[in-house]
Amino acid sequence: MESAEKCVMEVQAGEIQKYVHIVEAFQAPLYRYCTRMLGNRQEAEDAVQDILIKAFEKIEGYEPTGSFSSWLYRIAYYHCLNLLRKRSVQRKFQRWFRQDTITESAEQTITGRLFGEPLASAITSLNAEERSLLILRALEEKSFAEIGEISGKSEGAVKKKYGRLKLMEQKGGAGYAQGQSYTSR
Repeated sequence: MESAEKCVMEVQAGEIQKYVHIVEAFQAPLYRYCTRMLGNRQEAEDAVQDILIKAFEKIEGYEPTGSFSSWLYRIAYYHCLNLLRKRSVQRKFQRWFRQDTITESAEQTITGRLFGEPLASAITSLNAEERSLLILRALEEKSFAEIGEISGKSEGAVKKKYGRLKLMEQKGGAGYAQGQSYTSR
């Protein structure tokens, strides 16, 4: 298998059929990331397709100052954040018109199945930025530098935020249990 950077250069040079190697290399990891971020397998499948299309459309603008993987995950990060924001707005809008009993969302159900109830509760109680940080570091095993590239933050800021998340987890996540994210404090 060719390296991602070599495939990118070939695609940028006009050999668009080489993009299939990029898709093959990143489709599964992006799906895992999107599933963990969105908590919904169908949404994750759709998101991965959208992300890979966006990446193809913008590949001419990629410059190898960082890794291609980080560039691609950055697209995924912002795509998932946008989907989560839209979902939040849709839920608020639906609540205005329906006062039915609240049932468990598909996101909560899938996350519970994937991670077990205690971890699922902790993950879904995080805001999108915190969730992404936890997923990228603990589950995708990305370095702090890579996470900084992906999220557009400095490596130091990422380390600090991750340390705060770990501290909250060690304290039992009392704020999260009350439905409060760390950044809202």
